[in-house]
Amino acid sequence: MAEPPEQRVLTGPDLKALQKALANPVRRDILGYLGKHGEANSTSVAKALGESTGTTSYHLRKLAEQKLIAEIEERSAGRERWWRSMMTNIYTPPGLELTDDERTAATQIGALKMSHDLDLVVRAYAGYDSSEGWNQIYRAGLTLTKDQVEAFATDFRALLWKYTTEAEPGARDMAIRLVVLPEDNLTNPTPAKSD
Repeated sequence: MAEPPEQRVLTGPDLKALQKALANPVRRDILGYLGKHGEANSTSVAKALGESTGTTSYHLRKLAEQKLIAEIEERSAGRERWWRSMMTNIYTPPGLELTDDERTAATQIGALKMSHDLDLVVRAYAGYDSSEGWNQIYRAGLTLTKDQVEAFATDFRALLWKYTTEAEPGARDMAIRLVVLPEDNLTNPTPAKSD
């Protein structure tokens, strides 16, 4: 089993910087490319994304400033720099006091993530019958105390890391999401059930 990455806690000012970094679609594309391919230089990223090497070099440096990627020094030589995705567990604790600008940045980061997640859900349902079991969709409702919610989230993270291993033959990258919130925050509460 792989070791989980160190948890990186983002405070209010860090949220603004991260939002600015992720607001650029080229940077999001670079992160996606590195996440899929592991390592790359500005030339390989530029070819894959249809951008100039100057553009990708600039954005790679900006992502490195946010510690979202890191230079692979042993592979870098001269002007050719190689980069890898930083396996980070970015976390903003609930109840953090934020300024209006910081709250806006956090909301924008969430909107970017949810836009991507909505696409995942649509793809999961669209390919459900033909996925041969790769697409799994579960929804549930539970009645929990706040302590139980925190324990559930901790157990969920531990379960994820239990299955984090070196890629085995036949393994595929999987998108897994968890959203937990009180039903009274929803406009149409439904009874607790699983489907």
